[in-house]
Amino acid sequence: MIPRVTATVDLAALRHNLGVVRRLAPRSRVMAAVKADAYGHGAVPVARTLEAAGVDALAVACLEEAMQLRQARVQAPIALLEGVISSEEAAQAVYERLQIVVHDHWQIALLEQLPASARLSVWFKLDSGMHRLGFPLTEVPRLVETLRRHPGWSFQGWMTHLACADEPDNPFTDEQIARFEAALAGIPGPRSIANSAGLIAWPRARTDWVRPGLALYGCSPMPGSTGAELGLKPAMRLESRIIAVREYASGEGIGYGLTYRCPERMRIGVVAIGYADGMHRAFRNGTPVLIRGRRAYLAGRVSMDMITVDLREVPDACVGDPVLLWGDALPAEEIAQWAGTLSYELFCGLTQRVHFRHLDAAGAR
Repeated sequence: MIPRVTATVDLAALRHNLGVVRRLAPRSRVMAAVKADAYGHGAVPVARTLEAAGVDALAVACLEEAMQLRQARVQAPIALLEGVISSEEAAQAVYERLQIVVHDHWQIALLEQLPASARLSVWFKLDSGMHRLGFPLTEVPRLVETLRRHPGWSFQGWMTHLACADEPDNPFTDEQIARFEAALAGIPGPRSIANSAGLIAWPRARTDWVRPGLALYGCSPMPGSTGAELGLKPAMRLESRIIAVREYASGEGIGYGLTYRCPERMRIGVVAIGYADGMHRAFRNGTPVLIRGRRAYLAGRVSMDMITVDLREVPDACVGDPVLLWGDALPAEEIAQWAGTLSYELFCGLTQRVHFRHLDAAGAR
């Protein structure tokens, strides 16, 4: 059976990108974000690749994501970025040797219900200005006292998250870092600040731990740039194929709502991908795809199972030709702009109808 839509993930690219991260922050340990199914790239093969490459830790959002990795025999340290939400989850996290990121006092209360013999591993998350999760910075003395009350807890460190790191000219990132540093002045424990944007654009954020996500998958978190410009290699190629070619007269409308009108007599290709595969309906006329190494352009609305493209720039295109939606030759950062979104959402939006292949130097997995 020939897959309609294939996402090919290059595991060697992940290792390359981890190397770029290490060169940017040579004195930092690396906690790789593999939450949300490794940003849509496949959590288990990605985690196994990064673990084999020597990453220091992995980060997921929740216990369910961590359990998927443990059941796949991933042994690397795993941090739960949202922590735990019940005493049952807390007990399971201890059993699975997970690091619990604690962001509120009610979570501390949950952990204190565990037996004194429980081997807890915790981070404390501080809110330095993002105003999402995290203890107010004024709570640091109280948190230090909590650690004193629980000498058996294995304290991993202090973390915070940056709100505007992808805006190099925005002074708020420096303000956040300064607040975080001031709140922890003289207090022991590793620090973790940088996400991908912080790692790339803010050297002060390269502390004891960095937490790259998007950069590991080969995309730039910085507006107006691509991963390749930063020395990164895109890890994913999304491809489909042409399943029909038709010729229409000038003025004919294409697709639902006839939102595209042929400006001249022209060939239209029908490609087997739609919003049921993760091709956003918000993509506008003119969104590029790549056929035979040349750009063709979306002509008409994205439908559930198909898109239609203007083939005037690829006159030799025919049924069966592969169509690249994004990948090394067509950056996801560029394509995302045509739907008014980010590459994060493109990757995470792929559905179970997409066939995934994970390739390494030895071939398909």
